[in-house]
Amino acid sequence: MRDYLGEFPEGRLLDAGCGLGDWVLFFEREGFEITGLDISRKTVGQLRERFPDSDFQAGDIRDTGMEENTFEVCFSWGVFEHFEDGPGDCLREAFRILKPGGVLFASVPFENWRMSTKGTFEKPANPNLRERFYQYRFTRAEWAHELAKAGFEVEALNPIHKRQGVLRCLHHEFFLPYEWLLTRGLSAVLAPFIPGAWIAHMLLGVARKPMAKV
Repeated sequence: MRDYLGEFPEGRLLDAGCGLGDWVLFFEREGFEITGLDISRKTVGQLRERFPDSDFQAGDIRDTGMEENTFEVCFSWGVFEHFEDGPGDCLREAFRILKPGGVLFASVPFENWRMSTKGTFEKPANPNLRERFYQYRFTRAEWAHELAKAGFEVEALNPIHKRQGVLRCLHHEFFLPYEWLLTRGLSAVLAPFIPGAWIAHMLLGVARKPMAKV
């Protein structure tokens, strides 16, 4: 993010789906004006009580109620994929509240080669099971399409969190427990040598709201 944040030294940032607020506190220390938005009113209430000088707000990232063209930067880590109707409402709302020229950073689960190959050999889901929807995974092309469909100009698509991807592979395919030091050590050693397209756990999209036409 640092390559882009230099463009907005006085800009406002939005953490869309801020969770426990650690990114909000980090960027405050870096000198940015930032708002943390989360749907959990209980969590936001606790954050406000503990950090009264920080700006935490309860709300839905699909319909924030915030004014148009408010923020220079919006970022969201692993949130947009959790809506069964798809990420469209999240992306359109992010587009609306960003100023022209503003940047969106959004990470989603990555349909890497490991997951794609694994899916090829999996049995079809049992239609009789009453399972709840959890999340989508995206290829590079799919995530670029979703960003562009919402009006953004896509500037980068980067596989990230390779170590987490290796850790999950060791656990699910080789049955090594997550908590073992061996498992964590192997993930740290192997991750630098495996291409992100094969193993990265998440995909980071960087997209910009076009400048208004004169």
